[in-house]
Amino acid sequence: MLTLIIGNKNYSSWSLRPWLLLRHAGIDFEEILIPLYQGDYKQQLLRHSPSGKVPCLLDGHITVWDSLAIAEYLAEAVPALKLWPQDVAQRAEARAISAEMHAGFAALRSHFGMNLRYRHDTPVPAEVVPEIARIIEIWSSCLKRFGGQGPFLFGHFSIADAMFAPVCCRFRSYGVALPADCASYVEHMLNLPAMIDWYSSAATETWIIEKLEPQGGAQP
Repeated sequence: MLTLIIGNKNYSSWSLRPWLLLRHAGIDFEEILIPLYQGDYKQQLLRHSPSGKVPCLLDGHITVWDSLAIAEYLAEAVPALKLWPQDVAQRAEARAISAEMHAGFAALRSHFGMNLRYRHDTPVPAEVVPEIARIIEIWSSCLKRFGGQGPFLFGHFSIADAMFAPVCCRFRSYGVALPADCASYVEHMLNLPAMIDWYSSAATETWIIEKLEPQGGAQP
């Protein structure tokens, strides 16, 4: 049985990525949630993860930390699930945009941190504008070329969708205006059964991490 160590569902975008991948793909796993910034949380994390961060996947004697590394491990461990596109060119592009999401968009992360309980139309800071434009460019390009195969970025659900799932959450939380194709993609992603379950669990959490709250505090 796989074990996935995650943080608060309301806040932890990195935890969501492999959790969604596992759940949507139908891979059985045990979930251990360690509330971030609470008590001895760092010591608890270090018992599982060498980095002291979430997420971390445990598979017997194998430990994998980092969202993208976990996704790659699962793609290799269960190839029948086809977690990357099967076409070589599409697979290369899916890896490229997943890596771009993994490494970039610092302004978006800083100004529009993941907070599922926050729902408020928010002015977009100037430094975030080009990053949102780039995400729209990525999504629109993929949906235009591969939308005939299904509703996801490469038609069928892939690691790329899992990597961008927290962006969908952010766009909902902060009321980011999107073109129709991207808005439909966000709605489809957020209505996946696994995403609905994640939101439902997050709604039961009582932890408030002030430094992760937008200015003005949590919104209903």
